[in-house]
Amino acid sequence: MIVTLIIACEVGFWVLLATGLALRYVAHMRRASVAVLLCEPLLEVVLLLVTAVDLKHGAQPDWKHGLAAVYIGFSAGMGHYLVTRADAWVAYRFAGGPRPSRTPRGGVARTVYEWRTAGRFTVSALLAIALLQAAIWYVGGDGSTESLRMWQGRMLIVIGINVVIALSYTLFPGKDGEPRPSLLDRFLKPPSDRPRERTAEDRTLPRRWREDRTR
Repeated sequence: MIVTLIIACEVGFWVLLATGLALRYVAHMRRASVAVLLCEPLLEVVLLLVTAVDLKHGAQPDWKHGLAAVYIGFSAGMGHYLVTRADAWVAYRFAGGPRPSRTPRGGVARTVYEWRTAGRFTVSALLAIALLQAAIWYVGGDGSTESLRMWQGRMLIVIGINVVIALSYTLFPGKDGEPRPSLLDRFLKPPSDRPRERTAEDRTLPRRWREDRTR
């Protein structure tokens, strides 16, 4: 049941996000949009309560309860960023808003970007670790908590990986260049900004140019 509820919460998050943005930019119902988007944290609250009740009724803590804590931690730590990022791109795509910034290719801008990303992952992982520790204390000595502690160790690995990545861009920042579009950037990019597909005539132009030079 816990895994099913986690999947339902994830689906519900994106459904609420799409509905809220559609109300804001398609139906122009800003208050209704805000109300819908504010319902998203309730999904994590429901998952937290169901997990706590399951443990209270004598369920042995296992990987499913640990996964629930990790999901709640990352939803709380990353949810606001995902919502604001999607809102900015939908505003740019459908409402003539300013173009959101894209991932820098290198230089100081990329270093700052990587440390901000590492910060978001670190906060999310620490929230997950705190929830896992609360579950360990809640269960006490009456049940096995090895699976919960295993998830805590995995969260420390997540923090370490992100810090190493950020440090690598600090020590080797690379060269500045054209920002690299993310998958979300490509999906929500207006048609006018998308590169034109190459036709058969376009592919023959370089060959014609070479033939003309040899004449």
